[in-house]
Amino acid sequence: MNANSSFFGDLLTSIADRGRAWIDGSGRTSGATKAATLVERCEALLSGKGEASGVALAAEILDRYVRMKTGERIAFFESLAENFGADRARLEKALGALPKAKSDTAVAAAIAEIHAASEPRRQELFRRFNLAPGATLRLVRMREQLMDAMERRRDLGPVDSDFAHLFSTWFNRGFLVLRRIDWSTPANVLEKIIRYEAVHAIRDWNDLRARVDSPDRRCYAFFHPALVDEPLIFVEVALTREPPAAIAPILDERRETLEPEKATTAVFYSISNCQRGLGGVTFGNFLIKQVVEEISREIPSLTTFVTLSPVPGFRAWLEAERKAEASVALTDADKELLQAIDAPGWAEAPEVEKTLAPVLAAAAAFYLVVARSPKGRPLDPVARFHLGNGARLERVNPMGDLSAKGLAQAAGVMVNYRYVLPDIEKNHEAFAGKGEVVASPAVKKLVRPDAEKRALVPAG
Repeated sequence: MNANSSFFGDLLTSIADRGRAWIDGSGRTSGATKAATLVERCEALLSGKGEASGVALAAEILDRYVRMKTGERIAFFESLAENFGADRARLEKALGALPKAKSDTAVAAAIAEIHAASEPRRQELFRRFNLAPGATLRLVRMREQLMDAMERRRDLGPVDSDFAHLFSTWFNRGFLVLRRIDWSTPANVLEKIIRYEAVHAIRDWNDLRARVDSPDRRCYAFFHPALVDEPLIFVEVALTREPPAAIAPILDERRETLEPEKATTAVFYSISNCQRGLGGVTFGNFLIKQVVEEISREIPSLTTFVTLSPVPGFRAWLEAERKAEASVALTDADKELLQAIDAPGWAEAPEVEKTLAPVLAAAAAFYLVVARSPKGRPLDPVARFHLGNGARLERVNPMGDLSAKGLAQAAGVMVNYRYVLPDIEKNHEAFAGKGEVVASPAVKKLVRPDAEKRALVPAG
């Protein structure tokens, strides 16, 4: 894959160089071209027909964009939103032609014209940008900067929607390549694994080696041919004898390693998206399913596939419930016991397992199984991800992550989602079609009998 991508990149660079020479005859842009605005260059790119000149112009536009300051970039995004939408006159003409179409052929042609006319010009502009060498990654970075701008400029949403639409096609599952990450992986990729790890930070190279080079550990990532050394998403896997209830033993570099053939359980304990600019493009469900297939072929003794997942929104939800005068999830006795979590070092107290752990487990079960957003969706993003992929909520682990991050985000709670291969499609349909949270009997028992009768919408 590296050799092919390198050849293709060199070819595009060569075309771009020739195109620059064609534009001005000297390989340098003319004074008129230098004086033109970036928007004018975009218009020229859209109207141009020559391939070599198009590649060169796309490369020049992206080079100029990279040198822009924040305010200039926002002005550029404004122009994309205002000046590069659908051609309204063409669309109105196409819509008017449809009622006049008499034959099936004429109707089909009218519909095709409506489809073409309704596409924003931005989408074709982005396609032409992508002609430039290395453009795909630069466009992903451009969208990241657009997402930053959208924190205050929601009116730029249509531009973002066009990026998302094109990326969902360009990063289709058929183009993705699964690669195992191990100690022989190039150092520049390993450095990115350290940098992009978003769930359990990798402390140093020794920590990384323990995660990717131990006999009972695996790491897999999806790559795209246009982003050869840039992982899109990766998953870390632990091979164990049984589903774990806590993350610390999994991350312990001094643990006793397990021979892979003695493992019965594959634990997906960290899934990290690497490219923020690809937000909204689905990779994770394909990744987990393919890794299950890959690792099952390698280690036939594996019969159980689970996650050890964080519950990132639980602590904030719990605090809101503690403050609520009337909480369906918490009793007054629960609230009194939960005062303990306000004290520093509370998780180290010896009585926690008997006093607080049951209350936290019950509250977490309610949060995951019963609580809903105003749109009727489970509140937790990790839960939505795994349930949407067809997993079931298997177990709540109240003292699963006692790190500072785990306590701040989830009061120490972690959960196991289980992927039972014959049930994946059924579970997915139950969640997608009816919003049902498929949970094990053990989890359901944690929810108070009357809780499922009332859906809870969190404050705020």
